[in-house]
Amino acid sequence: MRMLASSVLVMESFVMGFALLLAMKDHSSPALILGGVIAILCLLAPGLLKKKAGWILGWILQVALLAYGFVVTSMFLVGAIFLGLWIAAIFVGKKGEAARAALLAAGPPNA
Repeated sequence: MRMLASSVLVMESFVMGFALLLAMKDHSSPALILGGVIAILCLLAPGLLKKKAGWILGWILQVALLAYGFVVTSMFLVGAIFLGLWIAAIFVGKKGEAARAALLAAGPPNA
C-alpha cells in the first residue's frame, strides 16, 4: 500500500512543478509559493507513510492539489485523476497486503 501511495505522491510533485510553470506568467507570488510548498510536501510525504500522520498529510495534499485548480484551471481535472489514483492505491494496496499475509501464513509449499 505504501509503495503505490508513494508513487502517486511523487508523480504529483512532478505535476505540481509543471503547474507552477503554467502559473508563473499569470499569477502572483503567493500562488507560486503555495504551489512550491505543495510540490515539496508531495516529495517529503512518502517518507512519512509509515505513520498515520503521513496518510493524513497525503489526504491533505490531495485536497490541496484539487484546490490548486483555482490557480491553474486544468488542475481540477488532474487533481481529480490523482485523487482517484490515491484512492485506488489505498484499496489495491490493502488487498495486496492481505494476500501477502495469507500467503506468508500458509507457509512454504510442500513438495
